Amino acid sequence: MFFTLSKILFFLLSPVTWIGILFIILIFVKARFWRRILQIALLSIIVVFTNPLFYRSMVMLWQSPPVELNNSKVYEAGILLGGFSGYDVNNHGYFLEASDRFIQTMSLYHQGIIKKIIMTGGNGTLSRYMPAESFFIKDQLEKNGIPKNDIILESNSRNTFENAVNTKYIIDTLKLKGPFVLITSAIHMPRAESLFKKTGLSIQPYPCNYTVYNSRFDIADTIAPDPSLLVEWKHFIKEVVGLLLYRALGKA
Repeated sequence: MFFTLSKILFFLLSPVTWIGILFIILIFVKARFWRRILQIALLSIIVVFTNPLFYRSMVMLWQSPPVELNNSKVYEAGILLGGFSGYDVNNHGYFLEASDRFIQTMSLYHQGIIKKIIMTGGNGTLSRYMPAESFFIKDQLEKNGIPKNDIILESNSRNTFENAVNTKYIIDTLKLKGPFVLITSAIHMPRAESLFKKTGLSIQPYPCNYTVYNSRFDIADTIAPDPSLLVEWKHFIKEVVGLLLYRALGKA
């Protein structure tokens, strides 16, 4: 039930959804005063949530800063969080935009910084017919030189909370020694780190997949409205609301 409700909440957290709802209401409202209020609300959402400077500033404040690791300290395992690949209708796997998680995990392994890779990721959709993400990633890790004995799969989790709980169970069962390197996108790291630490695991965060970073200032890229940000905002809002909700429920 919680998983289904979280999917509905994610849909409602999108500025695109807000615009659509307000537009539909506007069609049916006839009173001039309320039409004016709705028009102002619509314009405000569009102006605020297409502003690159505002989006950039908020994400920079939220996401975890870069971390440098070297092979002077070796970790028993790196925990790779799913959410960077998917399947088509023929169950053929594909890498998605957050696949820097995969690249960085392989880099840490080949540098000798992590000895094993715990890949955690099941089916994060409402449909139960899609294979677990971890199956596809396991094959890709092996194709890129990772021995199968160094790959540990967790294929039942549907969200980050389940990633943390299920991974903790596997680690305890195998009696692996921490701390463990947690590898996920920078914008996702604050929520993921909080959930994993709540389970009692000792975690070394390793954020990657930076979509916003401290680049050189370009007024054209920070002032001109960017409609694509209406979609990007839902991911940021999901992280903030998700962390607050999990903390309220005592899970993070």
